[in-house]
Amino acid sequence: MADKQGSSSRSSSADKKRKRVADSDFNSQIDNVDSFNDEEILSLEKSLTFSDTLVALRMMRAQFPKLEKVSVKPFILRSQLYSSIKDRTQVDRELEVLKRDKVLRVFKLTTGQDDHAVMFLEDYIHQIDTVSKKIETRKEGDFAVFGWFKSHVIMSKLEPSVAHEELFALVLLQCSLLSAGGKVKDEQISLLVNAGILTRQLIDPNIYWFAIPNIGSILKGISQGRKELLSFLNRRKFKEMMLSSLEKKRLRFSSLDMRFHLRDLIGSGHLQTFQSPTGIVVRVLKD
Repeated sequence: MADKQGSSSRSSSADKKRKRVADSDFNSQIDNVDSFNDEEILSLEKSLTFSDTLVALRMMRAQFPKLEKVSVKPFILRSQLYSSIKDRTQVDRELEVLKRDKVLRVFKLTTGQDDHAVMFLEDYIHQIDTVSKKIETRKEGDFAVFGWFKSHVIMSKLEPSVAHEELFALVLLQCSLLSAGGKVKDEQISLLVNAGILTRQLIDPNIYWFAIPNIGSILKGISQGRKELLSFLNRRKFKEMMLSSLEKKRLRFSSLDMRFHLRDLIGSGHLQTFQSPTGIVVRVLKD
């Protein structure tokens, strides 16, 4: 009996060691992911399992395009995660866990009904700090709203939106999201809106969306890049192209790179990839 337990313990220890080595190798690959071409990236992504959402997020964060005229921290589209991990339900579940654990935040985007962006919480807080330093206001006390927003709103309200009433009125156990940090006036809420940290819903003006500051021009690039890439492939004879050739093309109407848009359109079901004798092919599934 003891021998069996000892053997089982040694086996378990060996498995854990192999996993640590594998994780170390994989992390090393992520650290050097910028040196990979797109075929190598696709191969790496296919090795991910349904439990690798955080790994995929880290990898895509490392590959976020370097933008010259826009100061924004890296974000990942949920559709891009779907391009790497096929179990979408599991991805959604793991995003919820990571959101509750305050590892990241999920934002609703205006580029499409089902479009969501994912940003690591640390990056989001840095983004708020960067924007708040550039806000012009004559009232020194107004700047306190940014620290108050980070400490009490972000950490308490984990969903993509917040009601106007929640910003002022007392809620459960006489503790409101914002009054926990002091009284906030309408002018200070307007300061958050002007900074691009909150945006009003068009359908219900009493609801605010949490937003990523400075993302406006990038959202335009996402929409235009999608149209441009699909239009280009649709004009080809079989609506397909070798990935190795496609990755060399530059989009005219988007500052985001080809890899960013390919992941997005593959994950949303507009494009598919398949292996041919000469390499990976990208094909249009639907316009």
